[in-house]
Amino acid sequence: MKPLYIFRHMEHEGPGYFTEVLHRYDLPYRLIHIDQGDAVPGNLNDTSGLVFMGGDMSVNDPLPWIEEELALIRLAARQNMPVLGHCLGGQLISKALGGKVIRNPVKEIGWHAAQRVESPAAADWLGDLPQEMEMFHWHGETFIIPDGATRILQSRYCSNQAFVIGNMLGLQCHVEMTADMVREWARRSPEELAHASGSVQSMAQMTQNLPARINDLREVADRLYERWLRPFFRSGKPRHAH
Repeated sequence: MKPLYIFRHMEHEGPGYFTEVLHRYDLPYRLIHIDQGDAVPGNLNDTSGLVFMGGDMSVNDPLPWIEEELALIRLAARQNMPVLGHCLGGQLISKALGGKVIRNPVKEIGWHAAQRVESPAAADWLGDLPQEMEMFHWHGETFIIPDGATRILQSRYCSNQAFVIGNMLGLQCHVEMTADMVREWARRSPEELAHASGSVQSMAQMTQNLPARINDLREVADRLYERWLRPFFRSGKPRHAH
């Protein structure tokens, strides 16, 4: 298969655990370093799907690459190509499909529970995952669910945590996290964590019981990633890991 394009917008917000899943199933990918000036491809001729990571910029900022990524997502939608977005990436998908990205009522940073929004789509994408799952979050803006899409996750601090439409999955939360990424993000942003509140955790809070939390998060990530990757498995089911 042609490689997946993974768009990285900031050096420390890479694909994390997602690439471990790709390696597990021998699925090729190409990392496009927007943060290092890589160009956004102008077509989809050499890829099988698009993956967009996070970043501290807004999709409403006047950055040339944002418009180029939005155009690429719209092209993928017309071709029924799988698209996956994490946080900023989910916001990009929403905006590309006609949704809006607005300020969330509060910043949501750290480990917070997300709940299923039951529907046939949620059953398809979430399978037998529990009704409530602890997710990692780091955002001040949020997306509006675009027309035709179905919301499958919500949280106390952000009503729109995930949506699906066809083989597109937009996430507000970060399921790609590794323990090292959690520590690095916290280390880089002491000013954001200085005034911890109900929706914003301190570094000590977000690194508490970190191995167990990451392990639980990977169960959620495996389900979502393997469902999104379904078109790339020859039998429709993932092959056994090596």
